Amino acid sequence: MSLSMGLGEAIRGRRSIGRVKQEPIAKEIIETLLEAAAWAPSHHATEPWRFYVMVGEGRRILAEAYADIAVEHSRGVVAEDEEAALRAKHGSKAFRAPVVIAAAVSPSNAPGVNRMEEFAAVHSAVQNMLLAAHAMGLGAIWRSGEPMYHPRMKQAFGLADAEEVVGLIYLGYPDIQQPHGKREPVAAKTVWLQG
Repeated sequence: MSLSMGLGEAIRGRRSIGRVKQEPIAKEIIETLLEAAAWAPSHHATEPWRFYVMVGEGRRILAEAYADIAVEHSRGVVAEDEEAALRAKHGSKAFRAPVVIAAAVSPSNAPGVNRMEEFAAVHSAVQNMLLAAHAMGLGAIWRSGEPMYHPRMKQAFGLADAEEVVGLIYLGYPDIQQPHGKREPVAAKTVWLQG
């Protein structure tokens, strides 16, 4: 499977697809997406992205992290006998797609490298991956939120103190119709500074 869609079409047509089939995705397709991600720009050519591809029972690592975080946040709110149900509910999030890719930033500590630019590079890599997934007929959604930034999530992927998970990309073949998109006119968000 190749990237055959035009760039403009991919940019305008890509949507977050949160419901996908559990049909497996070939390793070669996943590798194509990762390769697209790796061509993102990075200041000082640091390439600070790290990807953790979870398929099959490999998603259990994410499920356990989700469950542990949910239990920690519910202490004093949920009775102990309800903990197993809470763990199952939050752990099931890891199995919403046949492939989940954790995208992390591993910032360079080289002189002149700005930590914020390292995050921007990984965000760009994720966008490349999302566009490539759409061009290849896959559904994808970039999920983030508080669990991504919890120390337990960093521990799940063996990240060092300076590293961070920036999001989870859920991938599969779409199980819903492609939603229509809309954007405000870019002119409303543009300021021209001219001499």
